[in-house]
This record gives sequence, C-alpha cells and structure tokens, in this order.
Amino acid sequence: MGLNKEFMIVFLLLGSTIFVTLTLHGWDFYQRNIAPNTTERQRLRKDLMRKQCAGENQRLVNLNNIDLNNFIVDDKHGIIYCYIPKVACTNWKRTLIALKHDEPYPDPMSFKGDWVHKFDRFRLLKHFPIQERKAKLKHYTKFLFVRDPFVRLISAYRDKIQHYDKYFYDGYIQVMLQRYSSQKDVKNNETKNENPLPSFHNFIQYIVDPRTERSAPFEPHWRQMNRLCHPCLIEYDLIGHQETLQEDAQQLLKILKLEVDIKFPPSYENMTSRNSVEDWFQSVPLEDRRKLYKVYEKDFQLFGYRRPSELLDD
Repeated sequence: MGLNKEFMIVFLLLGSTIFVTLTLHGWDFYQRNIAPNTTERQRLRKDLMRKQCAGENQRLVNLNNIDLNNFIVDDKHGIIYCYIPKVACTNWKRTLIALKHDEPYPDPMSFKGDWVHKFDRFRLLKHFPIQERKAKLKHYTKFLFVRDPFVRLISAYRDKIQHYDKYFYDGYIQVMLQRYSSQKDVKNNETKNENPLPSFHNFIQYIVDPRTERSAPFEPHWRQMNRLCHPCLIEYDLIGHQETLQEDAQQLLKILKLEVDIKFPPSYENMTSRNSVEDWFQSVPLEDRRKLYKVYEKDFQLFGYRRPSELLDD
C-alpha cells in the first residue's frame, strides 16, 4: 500500500512538472527539448495542428491561383514543397533544383541564391488542373518549414527594408515613409544615402494598419505562414521548424529515401536570439505589439510557438 502511494506521488509530481514546463516555456520549448526524437516531434506538431484546425471547412476548390503561388511540385520524386520566405526557402529551392539533375546530384550550394528565385525555375501546383492537384496532394510527400513569426518579421525587415531594393522601395518602403516616418525614425541606407529607410517601428505600423490589408494581400515576406501554405486544408507529411532545421531536413530526406544521395546545405546560427527580439521591439509601443500579435496569432497557435508574453504584458 505504501509503495503504491509513493508511486502515485512521483507520478503526480512528474505530471505537474510537465504541465508547468508547457505552461511556462511553451509548446515549442517542449517539442524541441523534451520530445525524445524527430519522429515524436512530428507527431506533436501534427497533433497540435489538427486540434487548432478543428472546425475549419475550407476546400481545395476555394483556393485560387494566388493561394497556390508557393507550392513547388517535383514530379520526379513525388514532392510538394510549400515555401515560406525567410524560412530557409533559398536552400530548399537549391536542393530541389539539384534533384532535377541526374545522379550524382550536384551540391545544392553550387546554385546562386538570387538565381534559384527566378519564376521559371519550378513547376507550381497552380499550373495543374484541379483533378491533378488533388491527386498530387493525395499521393506526393508534402512539407513546409516555419519559424517563430516575430523572428521571421525581424529577418524580413533586415533583408528587405534595411537594404535597398528597388522593388521593395517603390512598392512598400515609400508608403511606410509617407505614412509613418518622422525625421528621428528615418534611417539612411549605407550605399543609397539619397533613399531614407523606415524604422522597424514604421514597418510594424505598416503591417498593423488596416489600410495595408485592405489595399492588397501582404507581401509574401511578411504574409502569415498559414495564409501561404494553408495547413488546415493540406495534410503535410512533415512540418519543419527553422529552430530544428538540420534534424528536420535530415528526417525529410530519409522519408524520401534521398539521405545518402544529397545533403541539405548547413545552416548558420540564428542571428536573432530571444534577447535580441526584445531589443528589436523596444522601439515599438505596447499597443502596436499587441496588434501585431493579433495579426500573427494563428501562426503562433498552429505551429506551436509560445506567446511572447514579455513583449505583450504590462
């Protein structure tokens, strides 16, 4: 009797520990650090997504071509990859281009980053008739890679707003400057001094401004991940995270039986740590942070990222 009582106490303490861990540190912490292996991580991610998507009644026929812009099809290997800008998509595109070649496959890093983003490099799901789309979605291996939504935004700002690019300057930056910037907010580009650039706060103001969404869909580099890849409609075989990129990439190659034939390019250490996220958001008022979270709340919930309470609570 005493032994059973001791067992129950240990069991309850263990259960409390797991509950506290999930509550304090978030589901993403659990799946990255406590889940025993990549297979278990995938199970957790898929289970979470199924729960979050319960009640959704969207259908494939309701998606137009714009909704399917990011679905790359590889008929040779039976792959569908939904790419999300600022989530290792350059290296995945390099890998898929390498797989188009005959064996032995070339090193994915032999393809230049700018070159792989050209529109004619891939066949997209939208290029196929609806019945073919359905068949491929049923039988092909489908995957995507996601990232902490706020970290992804910081990466988009650093890459597309801080560095001069004519497409982004003409289409987006000028609007941000006209609407929100003041002299103290404006930053000059190192090589294009005649072109002032918005502050990070200006960028956030643009995203949370209702006029932005009314005028056109978000630019893909900051469009919500669920709106790019429709995870409540499409049942993915692998849900990769930037935070566990190498392990997830290796698992996908094993699923495809390609792990011996090709190597996914090595990743660099994430430049945006938890502390630096707080630093980036210091210039953003609490009200705008909360509005921003609402814009990306579904991404946080679907993909298991913790709510950044340190940025949102008083």
